[in-house]
Amino acid sequence: MKNFPLLTLRTLATLFIFSVFTINAQDNQLGKEIKGTVVDQNTNDILVFSDIVITNSNISTVTNTDGEFLLKIPQDLLDGTLIISHLGYEKKEIKISTIKNKIKVTLTPAITELNVVEIDTYKDAKALLEATLKNKSLLYNNDNTLMTGFYRETIKKRKNNASLSEAIVKIHKRPYSSNKRDAIELIKSRKKTNYAKLDTLALKLQGGPFSNLYTDIIKYPEYIFTKEDIPLYDFTFGKSTQINENLIYVIHFKQKPNVLTPLYYGKLYIESKTLALTNAVYSLNVENKKLTSEMYVRKKPGAAQVYPTEASYRVNYRTKNGKWQYAYSNISLTFKVNWKRKLFNNIYTLNSEMAITDWRIKDADIEKPRNKMMRPTTILVDATSGFTDPKFWGVYNIIEPEKSIESAIKKIQKQLLKKAKKNKEANKV
Repeated sequence: MKNFPLLTLRTLATLFIFSVFTINAQDNQLGKEIKGTVVDQNTNDILVFSDIVITNSNISTVTNTDGEFLLKIPQDLLDGTLIISHLGYEKKEIKISTIKNKIKVTLTPAITELNVVEIDTYKDAKALLEATLKNKSLLYNNDNTLMTGFYRETIKKRKNNASLSEAIVKIHKRPYSSNKRDAIELIKSRKKTNYAKLDTLALKLQGGPFSNLYTDIIKYPEYIFTKEDIPLYDFTFGKSTQINENLIYVIHFKQKPNVLTPLYYGKLYIESKTLALTNAVYSLNVENKKLTSEMYVRKKPGAAQVYPTEASYRVNYRTKNGKWQYAYSNISLTFKVNWKRKLFNNIYTLNSEMAITDWRIKDADIEKPRNKMMRPTTILVDATSGFTDPKFWGVYNIIEPEKSIESAIKKIQKQLLKKAKKNKEANKV
């Protein structure tokens, strides 16, 4: 099992400098912006990570942790339809022309009659997973694909926001049947870090969007389910569910009791008709502090003991024309930092998410402009100027910021405006 290359800790004396590349936004003329919330029809509970897709297009987004979404719709798709779906619920279709600017979408829980999985071909859950991994070249997109993605990364010290990074990227997605790794092109980004809130320790997430891309279990099974790792897990069937009127098998997995190496545990959702993985939610067993620290922490001060207390992952797939592909992923890491000769410890939470908002098939091999390509070791640059521009993202779709992030953005904007005012007054003198 390979480790997710995620975290780098360094003292504030170490600096990283990167260039930020920008290009003009998409050519499609913006026709309408729609804000909405997706909730359970019976309980009014918010539905996090719901899929919102425009028919006859590849434009899409997901709801945030507040159940909210923002979708920018091009002029030529205003006569189209929104399809809103969520695992365990019946999908809903809404004509875009009937929506003004804001909408509350209620989804009805799907009734699943089968509580126990009964299939003849696969006698156990492990065999079903192996069939899913084996059939990836038949079930998943086998074209070179250029995906537009929105990436967001936050770092908190306890409950205080200390760093916020956002970026538009182009993912040069290789066919699922190919062993070639995907590439990521940075289009535009912005970042703000408040080092005062991080005290004497600066946490930096290494890899950025690559970390989220590697949660694509079908493309990168080596990070969780290698042939050597699968026998180390126990697999069992859970209660089935539905999505878009299709039956979904649920597989629970966890490492065997006699396995000491930290492995993952969680749920896999597999469509019954095609045996495609539609969703996965899982976490790392962090009981062994020493080994899990070695998995994540690349560099740290010698006086600090750093280990994860939680490492959770989610990946969602989306289908079109009978082929599945990566659509969204979320990573949440919590670390405890103990300093020698200090009474109190610090808790840091790192969260990153990436959503595919558009994509197109490339007939030929994907061209990669070398001067714009990111590396798996990249750490996003500090570039605060974009926070003062309300139209910074142009017509690109993003994940609607949750309330705490929205509040952080407003604080950043106030700080930048205050700084600009001081500079202006100083120049007058």
